Amino acid sequence: MSERDGLTEGDLFPMSIAEASITNTAPLLLTVEQAAQQLGIGRTTVFALLKSGELESIPLGRLRRIPAECITEYIDRLRAAARDNRQAA
Repeated sequence: MSERDGLTEGDLFPMSIAEASITNTAPLLLTVEQAAQQLGIGRTTVFALLKSGELESIPLGRLRRIPAECITEYIDRLRAAARDNRQAA
């Protein structure tokens, strides 16, 4: 591949791998609305989970955001509790 061929690396690979992975990833920090949508619950329920400490949020300036990993951790805790309940029954 050379300039003589009329092609440059940018023509064949318009985005670097790092740029492509950034554009294809889900957000790391979620709004209450986004978290509710991912969990399939209402905003009020998300606010209740935040207040009880079952779901974590972090301050971001004057806003609060829910780390995406906290959604996964919450789901993992729900699954573990469901497993424990099945085994106890």
